[in-house]
Amino acid sequence: MEKPNGKKIVRKAIELLGLKVLDIYIIRKFLGTFFFSILIILSIAVVFDFSEKIDDFIENNASFNDVIFDYYMNFIPYFAVLFSSLFTFISVIYFTSKMAYDSEIIAILSSGINLTRLLRPYMLSAFVIAAFSFMLSNLVLPKATRIKLDFEEKYIHSRPVSFDRKNIHRQIEPGKYIYMESYSNVSQTGYNFSMEKFDNGKLVSKLMADQIFWDSTKNKWTIRRYYIRDIDGLKETITADNLIDTTINMYPEDFMKRVNVVEAMSLGELNEFISVAKMQGETNVTSYLIEKYRRTANPFSTFILTIIGVAVSSRKVRGGIGAQLGAGLVIAFGYILFMQFSSQFSISGSLPPLVAVWIPNFIFMIVAVIIYRMAPK
Repeated sequence: MEKPNGKKIVRKAIELLGLKVLDIYIIRKFLGTFFFSILIILSIAVVFDFSEKIDDFIENNASFNDVIFDYYMNFIPYFAVLFSSLFTFISVIYFTSKMAYDSEIIAILSSGINLTRLLRPYMLSAFVIAAFSFMLSNLVLPKATRIKLDFEEKYIHSRPVSFDRKNIHRQIEPGKYIYMESYSNVSQTGYNFSMEKFDNGKLVSKLMADQIFWDSTKNKWTIRRYYIRDIDGLKETITADNLIDTTINMYPEDFMKRVNVVEAMSLGELNEFISVAKMQGETNVTSYLIEKYRRTANPFSTFILTIIGVAVSSRKVRGGIGAQLGAGLVIAFGYILFMQFSSQFSISGSLPPLVAVWIPNFIFMIVAVIIYRMAPK
């Protein structure tokens, strides 16, 4: 039996999708321009990042292999996902406006192909890019980010990164809450510590102490200068002492996490992490939810920006391709700015995370429909 080669597989896919010569021509231009432009910007990003961090690499004796394979080979997927929507839009604007100024768009529309039919290869290309972005975000990027963060902790960050330093409130397990006025990552010590235990909504025990510190030899917390109030109805018992070892559901690593540690998690791990964070009452849950919803919203924006790009660049305008690229960049950066503003509103508590992440897509979808209706048919 003859084994199918790459060309035959591609030919079969083209037949199944019913693609014409025009479709293949546009898909090649779209994907070729996209991957070339993203390659250029990634190269520039690597050069700038290297020039910024070279002193840290030298000072901390990072080897050449670690810098290339542990850092930059995992740095590239992160920025590829970050810039994918933006460079989808720029790619569409660039090669479509060039087709318009070469009168190719006029010839296509004059042959009886309307703009809706012309959009078909664009949307197929956008689907490839969106699928590429989604796969990177959920399959490749978590592992790559984990390696990159480990490298940064070893060679770039000279001190542990604090997660919560003051006024820490957490539920460490159902019905048990802790509070620390401050915590030091260096000494692994918390100050003005308290722990409350509730049963059916009633306070049954409260511990208060001057300090709590991690004993690495015992892998336990040691509480210093404490007293405990045990409450049983109207009866109350007080116990006080200088030192006590205790095992509670928190560890020094919990206070050394960065918000972007969630980028190193798969979707399943992220969901589980968010559930635990909600139970513990962490203040950064909104940021975690934004990261979760963004993994779907960002790939979807590829389709919206593609429609806007085609509608904006399919006609000749005064000023040439530069004017259309300028208009495209204004729209693209407007989208990015809107996304950042809505995320900040969510973090401040003004918007639910799901709404904050998706509202730029809904608004720019309306913009896409309006611009599309104004485009030449």
